[in-house]
Amino acid sequence: MKAATLAGIGRKIEITEKAKPVIGPDEVLIEETVTGICYRDLLTQQGFFPRAKFPITPGHEITGTVVEVGKDVTEFSIGQRVSSLIYEPCGQCEFCRSGRENLCRSKKTFGELLDGSYAQFIKANKRSLITVPDGVSQEGAAIASCVTGMLYHALVVEGNLTSGKTVLITGAGGGIGSHAVQLAKALGGHVIAETSSQWKAERISALGAEMIVSAAEDFDKSIKKAYPDGVDITLECVGKWTFSKSLRALGNGGRMVVVGNVVPDPVDLPLGLIILKGNSIVGSISSTRSDVSRVLEMEKEGKIKPVIDRKVRLENVEEAYTEIREKKNFGRILLDLTE
Repeated sequence: MKAATLAGIGRKIEITEKAKPVIGPDEVLIEETVTGICYRDLLTQQGFFPRAKFPITPGHEITGTVVEVGKDVTEFSIGQRVSSLIYEPCGQCEFCRSGRENLCRSKKTFGELLDGSYAQFIKANKRSLITVPDGVSQEGAAIASCVTGMLYHALVVEGNLTSGKTVLITGAGGGIGSHAVQLAKALGGHVIAETSSQWKAERISALGAEMIVSAAEDFDKSIKKAYPDGVDITLECVGKWTFSKSLRALGNGGRMVVVGNVVPDPVDLPLGLIILKGNSIVGSISSTRSDVSRVLEMEKEGKIKPVIDRKVRLENVEEAYTEIREKKNFGRILLDLTE
């Protein structure tokens, strides 16, 4: 099969022929036609995840058709469409038993500890898999765990988003932020979108944003003029460059949910401000099977759809990485894994 290999930190991705993975008794083999590129993949290449092993096949946005099942797998069958979590949970710890497998301390992430999705075939444990309903696109199924499912977890489970609440989303023109705008709108939120790429503003508005602001300005002040009480939720998809302003845009009792850290540098925390306004800051990591099932149903119902910039061949993955670094994409760039 054709697959990508990252030999080490700072190395270019190489495309080679590899043998198909050999599955274990509780695993399935999945044939993929498409996978997504996540900014986390770029950070892995740069060495920001010290547990990553090399050489490794990158990628963790997994969907496809089951072509082989292990002897202990009864939940899935050949020919069935599935999506996968971006990790393999242990299935035994307190978090896994309570449906919070995203917090599993022993989970193994695809593309870092397990060979990932930049390949025509991938093996996955049955504990990672979710059935894809009819009517869901391959593109939507590919990003259901890392993008839409992750955002559902952040906005609803961690952010307590309910209809009528006001949501600020930073980095709204990227692969994560653009889907966050659409999802927050579908969940009944009033969406304010921040983008440093003004050419993306019209497309962000079309996804449901009611106000567009820029990191180049004091957007917290602009928001407070339009919404004197501040926003209920800020979804921080960027990190250092927008963190302070998005925190200050919160109203009393507001909640910041942090999902992005484009530049892994520390930020300043104005403790007095947080205390006096009764604000909360929470990190949100990945998604659970429940989150993924919910967003797959939302696509099936026509409430959300994948925001795809374009598809590129596996051989052009490094070019796609460059475009993502330079913020030239609107929405997700996918890898076409077909022959």
